Amino acid sequence: MQSLPLLSYFAQQAQAKLPADVWHYLQSDAGNGLQLQVNEAGWQSKKVCPRPLQPLHQPNTRCSIFGEQWAHPILLAPVAYQRLFHADGEIGTAVACNAQQGQMMVSSLASQAVSEIVMQAQQPLWFQLYWQGDRERTQALLHKAVAAGISAVVFTVDAPVKQALIDLPEGISAVNLAQPLAMRPLQTGQSTVFDGWMTQAPTWDDVAWLRQQVNLPLLLKGLMHVEDAQRAVECGCDGVVISNHGGRVLDSTPSVAAVLPTIVAAVGSQCKILVDSGVRSGQDVFKALAMGADAVCIGRPYIWGLAAEGAMGVAKVIRTLRDELEMTMALTGVSNLAELRQVEFFES
Repeated sequence: MQSLPLLSYFAQQAQAKLPADVWHYLQSDAGNGLQLQVNEAGWQSKKVCPRPLQPLHQPNTRCSIFGEQWAHPILLAPVAYQRLFHADGEIGTAVACNAQQGQMMVSSLASQAVSEIVMQAQQPLWFQLYWQGDRERTQALLHKAVAAGISAVVFTVDAPVKQALIDLPEGISAVNLAQPLAMRPLQTGQSTVFDGWMTQAPTWDDVAWLRQQVNLPLLLKGLMHVEDAQRAVECGCDGVVISNHGGRVLDSTPSVAAVLPTIVAAVGSQCKILVDSGVRSGQDVFKALAMGADAVCIGRPYIWGLAAEGAMGVAKVIRTLRDELEMTMALTGVSNLAELRQVEFFES
């Protein structure tokens, strides 16, 4: 089964069905599309070598992280306001995730109640936490998610300055927030960035504080520098998500594929390493795992499926990526995820 044609089909269907401003919001990045190209090219530059005639011993894609067992290592990254894309929203995504025996990160900016999403998923989900401007508001949101039955907290730290904005239609909002985070009023001559958004951005001290508040596994999402990954471990984080936010925050960053090996070498034995940004096929998943990632997150592709066919579309995207991961494993003589670490790459 070929995944790229199906994903392309879903992307086309999503673009046809969504209002132009919603499609632009979904696809936008900080570099007018250039960072998206960098992200995707990073994975594509790695070439795999076929290994025919290799016996496969009980082949599978089973993945275990923090005591959770999944049928595959393809996680659904947090995406805000999913009812923008289909009436099924986050609940539809969660149901599809459960049907495909995987895991999902629920966004702080979800358009449906986190308690309802977890209940309909019929499994504990991970929660992606955005800093809410101060510790009190952040703690309130965290407590709401924990009470809903989440099993891990993914603290996104790379988007203190919001750039991908959209005027939400009536009836769609971040329903889990007490109230939207607004920038403080500025005085004449003050900077929107330095005196506005950045005064409400988290710091490493806040990470240390958050670690004390969370008894669940805690991951930092949005790290790209090896020293930041090392500091996350020093703060007691259980994992990191290597990510440039799908290119939506800062232009001209390296691809995740470019920085992943260095971070794996530095902290791979001390915490779990997940990746996202630019993953467009099961072969991309294969490459990320072979480079040392413990699991791989997808974002836009499953939203294309959601927009095209609701929950069923999400399930088809996950299954297709898993099929392609299995096909790549079979054609390279790899039986399981542990054996993936032994794969050698060629550079294009």
